[in-house]
Formats: sequence, structure tokens, C-alpha cells
Amino acid sequence: MNPKPCIVQRDRTILLETAHPEFEQARRQLSQYADLVKSPSSFHTYRITPLSLWNAAASGKSAETICSSLQGLARWEVPVQVLAEIRQLVSRYGQLSLLPHPDKEQRLLLRSVSESLLNELRSLRTLADIGLDFRSSKEAEVPADRRGLLKQELTRLGYPVLDHAGYQDGQYLDIRWRGETDPLAATPGNESLPEASDPRKEEKVQGFRLRDYQREAAASIRDAGGSGGSGVIVLPCGAGKTVIGMAAMRELQCETLILTSNTTSVRQWVDELLRKTTLTPEDIGEYSGHRKEVRPVTVATYQILTHRPGKGDEQLHMKLFNERRWGLIIYDEVHLLPAPVFRATADIQATRRLGLTATLIREDGREHDVFSLIGPKRYEMPWKELEDQGWIAEVDCLEVKVPMTSHLKEKYLAAGKREQYRLAAENPSKLSTLIRLVERHPGAQILIIGQYLDQLKAIADRLQAPLITGRMAQNERHAWYAAFRSGETRLLVVSKVANFAVDLPDASVAIEVSGSYGSRQEEAQRLGRLLRPKQGENKAHFYTLVTEDSREEFFALRRRMFLIEQGYEYRTMTVMEGAVPAPVHAKQTSGRKEPRPAGRREASSP
Repeated sequence: MNPKPCIVQRDRTILLETAHPEFEQARRQLSQYADLVKSPSSFHTYRITPLSLWNAAASGKSAETICSSLQGLARWEVPVQVLAEIRQLVSRYGQLSLLPHPDKEQRLLLRSVSESLLNELRSLRTLADIGLDFRSSKEAEVPADRRGLLKQELTRLGYPVLDHAGYQDGQYLDIRWRGETDPLAATPGNESLPEASDPRKEEKVQGFRLRDYQREAAASIRDAGGSGGSGVIVLPCGAGKTVIGMAAMRELQCETLILTSNTTSVRQWVDELLRKTTLTPEDIGEYSGHRKEVRPVTVATYQILTHRPGKGDEQLHMKLFNERRWGLIIYDEVHLLPAPVFRATADIQATRRLGLTATLIREDGREHDVFSLIGPKRYEMPWKELEDQGWIAEVDCLEVKVPMTSHLKEKYLAAGKREQYRLAAENPSKLSTLIRLVERHPGAQILIIGQYLDQLKAIADRLQAPLITGRMAQNERHAWYAAFRSGETRLLVVSKVANFAVDLPDASVAIEVSGSYGSRQEEAQRLGRLLRPKQGENKAHFYTLVTEDSREEFFALRRRMFLIEQGYEYRTMTVMEGAVPAPVHAKQTSGRKEPRPAGRREASSP
């Protein structure tokens, strides 16, 4: 009889044995209420945090469910202290609620389930500064315009708030799926989201159909007695988050502000809205560095909102939040929200908010602000589950270790730490390995992705391939993306400008030559460029080139942590001079591959 796969420690960290037969089952359970923090080959380290528990509670998990799961996975008895802390932290979710004030329109009530908790809050100076006014043993008042600041501060203090204060409806806007003929089917309150008997079929009845998981995600943000209405949907690239956003718009029937990461994404949103809904070009405005159109549905970039004419000047475009009576604000790539947009969001808590992202990881540690100001995680589906159903491509991940020449090694050893990383990242020996990898995939649509422009320019020149960077004009960028989508061009060299919101569905190979230190977010987005379903075997290949015996190895391990948590495994191999990298000879270094049933694979638009 095998011992259980996990070792639970007193500081709420959990060690998961990767070689254990129950590794995959344990990983899936842990990911629901703990965060992966380290992923060496033998044991993965998870940590249970207040935020991981509150997101679990928001998704309906009780403290007893979590404790039972942990006890079922633990090799030895779970420390009593850990179980007590889990129960205490989960119990805090729901102790405080924000409610409309019965008599004062410009005030809200903060209600506590216990007198002792409210007494504890009375002594906190930061809450008094926000304007919290204690009226009774279990209730306090706060100005309605401080709603976001109060939630933000209470979450920071360790007391998340259930927001039942309600939302404004916004200006009415008739939004239906293209081909949908009955306008009453889309009115709020009706069961209007389309259904499908087979989640992998895109049968057309009344125009457009949501997949089962898309319908569940859209339903999760409905306002039901204050428990919905705002929150975050977490799904991988290629799973159709844009469609879920449109489903929310259709459900709410209101004017909508959509914020996204770049102009390419703005135009993709506009194209999808025109293609899949009854909205017309006159209904949709682009608000970016190129155009300033404010219409019933307006799609803007984070960059334009935070733009200042000069240092110290006011951010003039923040007024967009109040330009119309928005009923919904959609934050695409919500993990990228800049600090000024967080501040603006704190002031508009009466507007429904929907965050869309592939990962809630923020390298600046502001996940708490996403939780308090956008809302808790409302829906998440494991990447591998979507892969098994055929909705996203299966990706084979291989780390290729490239040695340094003796000359580069000498420079590397004499350099400081930051310079060492860059020397390793730009290792010239990567070029010959890269060329051989490209040759291994004749006819494939290939993306070469990197961080450093000099390195990328040398690669583009050697391969006679287009180089796309932030310096390239938007129209030229779009022309190259279109050529790639049509198959006219099969190879693109791209900088970090292509990390987010670039729809290149036929890309089946990505080769990462350098990255932003240990950015887990970036690695997830780069692999995400390959996840659109593929014709045939529905498989893609992700290579990352890492200089052997260098600081780049440490950061590469950190970068891939989120993907390992999702069930991806990176096999490794070391390139010998003149060798052709071949995944069949690779060594698996993290994760444990379970046999996957042969699911149905078919390409489909999200």
C-alpha cells in the first residue's frame, strides 16, 4: 500500500511527491485552495494563503471540504494548528457584508455577524480615515463613494467583504447573437443563454452557441442576491473568454466599457462583436492612441487610460469611466491592470465588473486588489480538462539547455548578476539550435519569441523572417499577423508585444529564446499562443532555450511554475554540438504524466 502523496507542514506549506501514483489527483485538489510556490523535480511545494482560501470559499467550498481534502492527501496527520487556521480564515469570508442603506441613498451599511468583530474594527485608524461610522454593535455606515476603498482595506486587514450593495443597470442596449430572432430571449431575468447537447459541437441554432463551460462561466457572474454581478473568470488562452464577455453583455443588455491590453486586442474585440452579435459599427467605438470614439460599446486600452501629456500631468482619459452610463465594465487580461486603473475602479463599485484572464498571478503581488475591487474568482476550469475535451490543443513542452562557449563563459564569470542573466539569455549558441528546431517542423506555423531586440533582430536577419516589435506601426503589425493567419508567412519573430491578446490560431510551434526573468504570467501567455485547437491531431510544441549552468536556469524554473500547476510538464535535454534536439530523448524534470484518454479533436472557433 502506497503512503499518501502529501506532507503538510505547520506553516501551511504542503509538499507533493511528483513520482507518487496519485500525483495528478492530488495536484488537482490542491490547486483549488493552495498556490504552487516551488516545483523541483521530486516534490512540489504548495502554500495555503488567506486569498487562496477566500477564492475557494467564493467558489462554494467550505472549510470542512478543504480540511477533508487535505486529510485525505496527507501522509501523516495534518497539524491541528493548520486545520484550525483553515477554519478560521474560511470563516472570515462572509462575516462582513455591504448592504444598501434603507434610508440614505448616498450611504451604505457594513454589517457584521458578531459584535466582537466590529469592536475589533473600531480601533483601526485606516478605517476611520475612509469614513466608517459605527452606529450599533453590529452595523456601521460608510459613504457610498468609499465602497471600493473600504473593501480594499478590509481585505488587506484580513476580512474580505461580501458586497450585496447592488449595481446600477446602466443605459439599456439591445444585444443579441447574430441570427437570434426573438428579442425577448435576451431580456434580463430570462434563461437566455443558448444550450448545447454536446459541448464539443458548434451546431448553429438561432445563430451562435456557447460551449457548456462558457455558458457556466457566463452564468457564474449573474447577480444573485449580491453573490454575483462582479468577479473574475479564469480560463486559458484560446478557450473563448471574449465570447463569455459578450454573453455577459447579452445577459445584462446594457452599454459596456471594455478595457484591454493593446490596440491589436481592441480591434479583435470589435471584429468579434460585429461577427457574433447584432451590434453595428455605429454601436462600437475604439478608444486608443489612434481613435477617440465613445459609443454604447467602447473598447479602450489600459495604456490610453493611464497616458499623461507630460510628467506630473493629469491622466486626462480616466474620464472615460464616467463618459456614459455604463452598466458593465469588462477588464480583459485583468492581471495586467495598472495601479491608476485600480484607483479608478475603487470609485466605480456601483458598476458591474467582469475580469477575464488566463492567470490571476500578478508579479507585483496585487492579487488582493483584483479580489477586492474586481471581485472574487467566479469560475475556473483546469487547462488539462479543456485539453482532454479537445477545446484547446495539447502542447508538448521541452526545455533545451544550450552550453556556453569558453569565451562566453569567461565573460559570464566576470560579470555582475544582472549582466550574467542577459549574457546567458542572449547566448549566440542558441541560434544554431533554433535553426535546427525550425527545420524539425517543415510546413508548421512557427513563432519565435524573445525579450531582447538585438537578439531578435539577429534571428530575424538569419532566418529572413519578419520581426514584430512595439516599434512597428500597428497597421504593419496587423498586416503581418494577417499574412501568418492566411499561411502566406509561416514564421514570425516577435517581442513581448505578442505576449498578450494576439489571435494566431494556426501557430503550432513556439520557440522561446529569452524571457522576462521569472515571470510566470509571461510564460503562461506565451504558451497560450499555441492553445487554439488545431486540425488533425490537435497538438503543438513549445520549446524554451535556456543556457546551461547559468542564472537563466533558475529563472526559467520559476517562469514555468504556473503551467506546472496546470498539469504541464517540461522535459529537458542538453544540446551537444551538432545535435538535433529531439523530444523523444528528453528527460522529464517536473510533473508526472498520466495517460490521457484519446478525446475527440476538432478545430472550432471560440
